[in-house]
Formats: sequence, C-alpha cells, structure tokens
Amino acid sequence: MTKLMSQPALSIGSLWPAGRQSAVGLAFDVDGPTGDAMLDGSLLHNPRYFTQGAYGPWRALPRLLDLLATYDLKATFFIPTWVVEHWTDRCERIVAGGHEVGYHGHRHEVFIDLTAEQQLDVMERSRRIFRERLGVTPIGFRTPSGDWSHETAALLQDFGVIYSSSMRGDDRPYFHPANKGPGLVEIPARWDIDDYTALAYTEAPDFPIGLDRIADYRAVERNWRAEFEGYHREGLCWTTILHPKVCAKPGRLSILEGLFKAIAGKGDSVWTARLGDIAHWWIERHSQTDDRKLTA
Repeated sequence: MTKLMSQPALSIGSLWPAGRQSAVGLAFDVDGPTGDAMLDGSLLHNPRYFTQGAYGPWRALPRLLDLLATYDLKATFFIPTWVVEHWTDRCERIVAGGHEVGYHGHRHEVFIDLTAEQQLDVMERSRRIFRERLGVTPIGFRTPSGDWSHETAALLQDFGVIYSSSMRGDDRPYFHPANKGPGLVEIPARWDIDDYTALAYTEAPDFPIGLDRIADYRAVERNWRAEFEGYHREGLCWTTILHPKVCAKPGRLSILEGLFKAIAGKGDSVWTARLGDIAHWWIERHSQTDDRKLTA
C-alpha cells in the first residue's frame, strides 16, 4: 500500500545542531522473557524460556550500563512494563544513569493484531507502571512486534507520545501524517542492524528460524561500524535495535566497545543523543518546513 509521509525539504547540513554532521541514537530493547512464549502460554511450562530472557535484565543490562558509562554515552531503552515490574531495581539504574526509557508494550504484544481499544489498554497500563515504579512518563514508543495497525500512530499521538522508532522508511526522522499539525515523529531503525540477525540462537524453538550459526564477532563489529560510518558520512541519523540479552554477553561486549570507540572517535561532529532529544530537536526545527512524498 502506498501512503504519504511528511518529510522536511532541507539540505543535509541543516538537519542537526551547529557543528554536528550526523546524529546517533543508541537504542536497546530490554525484552526480558516477554514475547511469543509469554503471550502463547508456553513460558509457563518451560523454565528454560524464562531464564533465556531473564538473562537480559538480570545479568546483561548492568554490564551494558557500565560500558555506556565508560564512554559517557546516553541511550534509550524500550522496556515492556512486565520487565519493569519484575526487575524494578535494574530499570531504576537506567533512569539514574541519565538514560531514557520508552514504551514497548506490557508483555511485548503484537500491536497489529490488537484493536485500537486493546492497544490503548496496553499503553495505559504501561504508563501507570512507569509512573509508579520509575517515576517517569515516557514520550517515545517502539512497537514490540515491528508493526502496527492503521490507527496506531494517531492513537500514540493522542496518548501523549511524541515519537516512535518502529518503522523503516528512511534514514533520518520524518513526521507521520496527521489531521492537524505535525504528526508523530518517526526515528526509523533497520532490521539489518538488529543484533538478532547475527548473534541470536535458540535451538528449540529455532529462532531466528533457519539460522543455525552465530556470525563471527569481528565481522559483526565491522558491519555495524561500516553502517555508522556511512550514516555519518552522509549526515544522517543512525539508530539501533539492540537487545542486552543478545549483545551484552561477556565476549560480545567487545563488539559494542568497538562500535562505541568508532562513535567517540568522531568527536563533536557526531551528535550522540537519546531518541527523545532527537525528536524534540526535529519538532522544534523542522515541523514548519515539510513537504509530502509518496512512499511504498
């Protein structure tokens, strides 16, 4: 289906704060054991599923937060609020470190399969838990399942969300169409820099389906660094879809360290920011200068 997206008609040099050539928004999904196994009930009968997911908030997340602090990097963490309820202290550390937290469902629901009313119920429950447990009200959303229904963008905007990092249609932010004023800001990421594509392995059920080996760690690091370098060279916005339980294991942490060193090596020419900061900037500077283009 073809739809309209609102895209600023600006030169690349005018996209970011003065002196910054590109933007980087490091983003991590702290899914824990939420997702299909929880939604279909199989998690209840197989403790292994639970421990595979629990490794993320319990062991991997603290390790990742330490590495981010070493490089003085701030990131955005999208967290299903079931995880917030069960690992509150770990999530409190995210906020205490100056990082951003964003909506990611309650149990990692498949939003495209939910009615608008059901989606709103998930959002309301999530907002309550974020406020009660962490004392924050997120402004960002990443759809848990990588898709959503036609009603979702407007529903999120009416709910008070100002940006999403859910779709794939560009390599700089854009506005979703809206009936009035600028729509929801989209900060798109890419599946090909999702750590699941290179580093995830579960043999029963096999996930990702058909993937029978882990990629060479140095090759993964080179790939991610090359993507960052390309985005920086063209003055774009690079955003990640990474999962602590996948990428923040002891050996794999060196992949992230190599990436962080590459980012830090660009100095002040890279604007490394939380996604919420990027969204606020985009709204402030670009909401009045948009044209509309067709995209498939």
